[in-house]
Amino acid sequence: MKGEIRVMQKKRGQIGRLSCYGAERIGRWFWEIARREHRAWGESKGGLLYRAVHFILNCVYAKAVTQTLLLPASPAAVSEAAAALASGGLVAFPTETVYGLGGDARDGRSVAAIYEAKERPSFNPLIAHVISLAEARKQGVFDARADKLGTAFWPGPLTLVVPFAKSGTVHELARAGLPTVALRVPAHPVARHLLEAFGAPVVAPSANRSGRVSPTSAEHVRADLDGRVALILDGGRTPVGVESTVIACLPGEPVRLLRPGGLARREIETVLGEPLADATDKVQAPGMLAQHYAPHAQVRLDAEDVASDEAWLGFGPAQPAGRPLASLNLSPSGDLAEAASNLFAHLRELDARKPASIAVAPIPADGLGEAINDRLQRAAAR
Repeated sequence: MKGEIRVMQKKRGQIGRLSCYGAERIGRWFWEIARREHRAWGESKGGLLYRAVHFILNCVYAKAVTQTLLLPASPAAVSEAAAALASGGLVAFPTETVYGLGGDARDGRSVAAIYEAKERPSFNPLIAHVISLAEARKQGVFDARADKLGTAFWPGPLTLVVPFAKSGTVHELARAGLPTVALRVPAHPVARHLLEAFGAPVVAPSANRSGRVSPTSAEHVRADLDGRVALILDGGRTPVGVESTVIACLPGEPVRLLRPGGLARREIETVLGEPLADATDKVQAPGMLAQHYAPHAQVRLDAEDVASDEAWLGFGPAQPAGRPLASLNLSPSGDLAEAASNLFAHLRELDARKPASIAVAPIPADGLGEAINDRLQRAAAR
């Protein structure tokens, strides 16, 4: 098995799935980073050009993935996944929130491969997953507020954006050139076993093409990224069902809620003892782009009726006026936790019916409803 994975990842001389456009885009990312760092490296512009060209050629001619393996998340499969990460490959794995697309956080080529696989904008940073708060402190600078939140909620569905530490190893490309780093300690046992086996930070955005619905099962990952990732660890359906809540703890600023998610605002505010400030317009964390988490069909929010060519995404016992093409309910009983768990899977299932649009019932904005509404608003932004 290990040999099979490495053969798939090291078919040199093949362009594989990386397009010329993708290679050019990767080169632009690297060149901008190199331009900013050339004084520290003490190199001439010619030397930087050599590094950029060498980087592009390595990305294009190495690690061409021709087949994706989907394996139950056994100890042996986790070991194979760790070996794939160590050789520069990409691995999809479950967390308690959604499935992540993992790569070695220290390796610029692995990070670039994630951007290429997801077709992701280069200015949207990635979350680095680590095994413990102690390991997170090696990557970022934790003030008293960040330390309090990490102690209270890790392992769990919380991401903290903090200043990047001098001892940090997360590659600048994963940080989108920012002086900050986004860190999380996941709770899912498969994710934790993988981090333990790999022994280093793993950057892992949601395992789907950028701007599409996030995956809550291994099959969702394969539908979006087959042939773009070496291995998928199948750990069943993810229990939370929406991404992590992202909080910024930066010097001289209030603690900000950058992205609502699987940990409710009021729980964080209770631990902090103060209200959270809102995010600024600057992209500081994943999920802050206006359009994100989008199915192919248009999304119509706060709907009370539905047309015959539309799909209906309900919440609670109320029924819409009209007869939809297809219908699913996030939670017939009005349970927001159940609704969050079902959100992305239901959007994918309805979108597969190819409706003209997806009409979504009104959903309360309190608790996890804030995260659900945030995802739906981004899905509707076209």
